[in-house]
Amino acid sequence: PLTKPMKLSADLADIVGKDEASRAECIKLLWVYIKKNNLQDPEDKQYFIPDKKMAKIFGVDRIRAFGMAKFLSSHLSG
Repeated sequence: PLTKPMKLSADLADIVGKDEASRAECIKLLWVYIKKNNLQDPEDKQYFIPDKKMAKIFGVDRIRAFGMAKFLSSHLSG
């Protein structure tokens, strides 16, 4: 389930600031990080542009925020 706490990869933990979190919590914390670091695409807020830390998970291209979850699977283990 979305609410089950999972172990996070080091790269993901580095961004969200926790070693364990549910998938839903990860997405919430990633949004906090995106907003805090001003990574949203100014022309379309549905997208963000990964910084160096986020590039380890998402690559460097602009990403639709709603597509974030599919990138997380390999960074979560239960």
